[in-house]
Amino acid sequence: MGLLSWLVGGNDRQLAETSYSGRESASDRAARKRREGHRKSIARAARKAEQWEQQDRKRFGGGR
Repeated sequence: MGLLSWLVGGNDRQLAETSYSGRESASDRAARKRREGHRKSIARAARKAEQWEQQDRKRFGGGR
């Protein structure tokens, strides 16, 4: 039975815990990448807003 035990199936959760322990799951990786993308876009928007504000102050003389 040991040779064909993979045909019968088994506890996928246990297999995942033992075979893939310490590795990031695909869904966790996707969520992390999404979060990183959101953070980058927020930082980029903040930089652009600050640049716009600086230009606006220079243009209208409010930079005191």
